[in-house]
Amino acid sequence: MTGFATLFRKELVRFWKVAFQTILAPVVTALLYLLIFSHVLEENVRVYEGVRYTQFLVPGLVMMSVLQNAFANSSSSLIQSKVTGNIVFVLLAPLSHLEFFGAYVAGAMVRGLVVGSGVLAVTLPFVGVHFAHPLWIVAFALAGSAILGALGVVAGIWADKFDQLAAFQNFVIVPFTFLAGVFYSIHSLPPFWQAASHANPFFYMIDGFRYGFYGRSDIDPAASLAVVGVFLVALSALALALLRAGYKLRT
Repeated sequence: MTGFATLFRKELVRFWKVAFQTILAPVVTALLYLLIFSHVLEENVRVYEGVRYTQFLVPGLVMMSVLQNAFANSSSSLIQSKVTGNIVFVLLAPLSHLEFFGAYVAGAMVRGLVVGSGVLAVTLPFVGVHFAHPLWIVAFALAGSAILGALGVVAGIWADKFDQLAAFQNFVIVPFTFLAGVFYSIHSLPPFWQAASHANPFFYMIDGFRYGFYGRSDIDPAASLAVVGVFLVALSALALALLRAGYKLRT
């Protein structure tokens, strides 16, 4: 496990060295979302009885930050190593594909969870947040950050340049996150778009995570966790298969 620990530490140091950009910036962005949307919609939108719109919004913003930053960490680390050529030093080390995958995903999870904790901390003074089921919060936070960390590994392996990775983030990650119920309940949508939302795996992560705060969700949290678990296994299997084959890594 020495190789895993070393690569994991390298991933932590990499994002911590630029914490102003990797941690503080997304926290400030999420706070701006809260201030703007709460100011505009607080008195006009009611999602759950007894839950103010700003209270409803906070778990969605926290989970959105966790997901986006977990993806950004593993994907950007891999593409930077590929573009600069230093990926060869990781590949030459006596690391198994499991250690390689685990270190990148674990590093992504740490960054996602740190940013999510920061978003939650800065929003607490503005909103009275409840913690109805803390174990559900932890379960979905860990599973969601692991999924996006694994997806970041897949995207980082697939992309050959920064433009391709940016396109993946702008046309896949951001739309799937924004359309997953961060700012609204899917029950407010027409039937067609409700059905479409159920095809979005990000929806299950955010809806289940929100259940942990208020004990209310659009679907059963156990069903959400099952979907998230299947998605995590499938993405991990794909990433491990690519690493084992050396796809776009060993040239």
